[in-house]
Amino acid sequence: MSRLWRSDEQPILEQIRRDSAAFSPSEAQIARVVRADPHSVMTYSVTELAQVSSTSVGSVVRFCQRFGLHGFQEFKLLLSRETVLPQRPAATHDDDPVTATVLGTLRESSAALEDAAAHLDPSTVVAIVTALVKARRVRFAAVGTSAPLASDAAYRFTTLGLDAAFTPDFIAQEVIARGLDERDVCFVISHTGSTTSTLDVARTAVRSKAVVVGITSFLSSPLAEFADLLLVAGSSETRYRVEAMTSRIVHLSLIDAIYSVLAMQLEGAPEARAASEAVVNSHRI
Repeated sequence: MSRLWRSDEQPILEQIRRDSAAFSPSEAQIARVVRADPHSVMTYSVTELAQVSSTSVGSVVRFCQRFGLHGFQEFKLLLSRETVLPQRPAATHDDDPVTATVLGTLRESSAALEDAAAHLDPSTVVAIVTALVKARRVRFAAVGTSAPLASDAAYRFTTLGLDAAFTPDFIAQEVIARGLDERDVCFVISHTGSTTSTLDVARTAVRSKAVVVGITSFLSSPLAEFADLLLVAGSSETRYRVEAMTSRIVHLSLIDAIYSVLAMQLEGAPEARAASEAVVNSHRI
């Protein structure tokens, strides 16, 4: 049965975003057109979408079928159910590019967070917290824009009494992963889920039999092959900044959620947090 009549399926635009790492070149071209302007796509014929995306009619049909649809007409109908017509910005901002950029950036971040909340699997968060509570040690792996998130998460988990740590050197991360075992958690954060140095750490942690927890923006990414527990949430491409920046906000919020649940379930967390706050407060005037 076509997924068109099912109510339990993931929204098509979100599935396109999450699966994008696994697309063929022609599928990637079609996906870029759809994500850039879904409203216009709803007015296209299959031939027009093929022309706009510089692909073929057959490629468009196969692209639609990979999502469980019979063809392009069903794809457009599903897209119409999920796509909200864009609202015109307030007239007072039309001639003010700075204000438009600031408001657009904030609204895009808000939309990405709303989308993450709508599609988050709470049971995965619970499973991650359970693994963290049981862990002897928690070691983080991340590079680039994800590294600050890993550093912040390690510090905050430490304030709850966990043995958590992050080192920014990716070679050191891999060496540390070699010393983990089934009592430990390797917490991997990667926007693309395909950064080779981070994947090397995850692969090493798997060989060490540690529990591998991952946060990424794409479901169809190499990180999914290594993670025992995986949270997938990110952002659509934006006009105002690169996607990794918006996704970083979403990933930070996911870590906040894990921290909040962990604070409720970890034995001794209130006392550890109070002690940490006392240290912080001692450095304030």
